Amino acid sequence: MIKTIYVIQIISAVLSVFLILLHSPKGDGMAAIGAASQLFSSQKSTEKGLNKVTYFFVGIFVLTSFLLGFILK
Repeated sequence: MIKTIYVIQIISAVLSVFLILLHSPKGDGMAAIGAASQLFSSQKSTEKGLNKVTYFFVGIFVLTSFLLGFILK
């Protein structure tokens, strides 16, 4: 059972890193000085879906970390 949780944790960690790297950069740069930073702040539907999938895999990683912490205690 512990090996299964380890495998799930490793897979979720790798997928989380990959999905986080797929996100578009949110840095405003010089646009943060004026009101131009609000001009491009809307999210597309694909980015919303990417956010949900990323949150899902990060949640699985956190859950498996807690499970392994309690099991190996």
